[in-house]
Amino acid sequence: MAKRVAVVLAGCGVFDGSEVHEASAVLVHLSRAGAQAEVYAPNIPQMHVVDHVKGQPTPEQRNVLVESARIARGNIKDLATLDVKGLDALIIPGGFGVAKNLSTWATQGKNCSVSKEVEGVLRAFHAAHKPIGLCCISPVLAAKIFPGCEVTVGHDTECEQWPYAKTAEAMKELGCKHINSQVTEVHVDARNRLVTTSAFMCNAAIHDIHDGVGKMVREVLRLA
Repeated sequence: MAKRVAVVLAGCGVFDGSEVHEASAVLVHLSRAGAQAEVYAPNIPQMHVVDHVKGQPTPEQRNVLVESARIARGNIKDLATLDVKGLDALIIPGGFGVAKNLSTWATQGKNCSVSKEVEGVLRAFHAAHKPIGLCCISPVLAAKIFPGCEVTVGHDTECEQWPYAKTAEAMKELGCKHINSQVTEVHVDARNRLVTTSAFMCNAAIHDIHDGVGKMVREVLRLA
């Protein structure tokens, strides 16, 4: 039987939704491994819409589910319908949408709240001892919900290669253990069945991002 993996998206586009390359890499690696991806997104308004040419917010209003459907080629379900019983694992790609639409990390950092639907899904997989894969900024969701968990968002010292390293410090303040890693590496928290990798938290070549996401997917499937 093919493993069935829920992939939760947060919109379409790095600055206000899911990071498209990360989401695509997840789907490609799942397909290559013979797993069945089931794509979900919350049916909620985006926090805001960003013009990806100018890097500035616009007055538009968009819906997270509708925008996520672009990545899923229309084959997507409302997150409210997700049933953990029929699924083997959960993966959440990164992108600012995780910090803006799935949580309030973008504006509140470690004091953020996680969307009730998203938190419910994460807790359901965790309680069922089913693996959860998180990349880029999405490990902050685990850091907020599962104190004491082990995750990586790359490095904890800010530099040109690691421009978002302060995220690691904020997660440590939440009581999590941050593991420094390279972009092509993953960290597995065996106790919590969490698999994390840094992806675009690092200024790296896109093929290195793709490879790191691939390792995350393979570890999630190994644990499933």
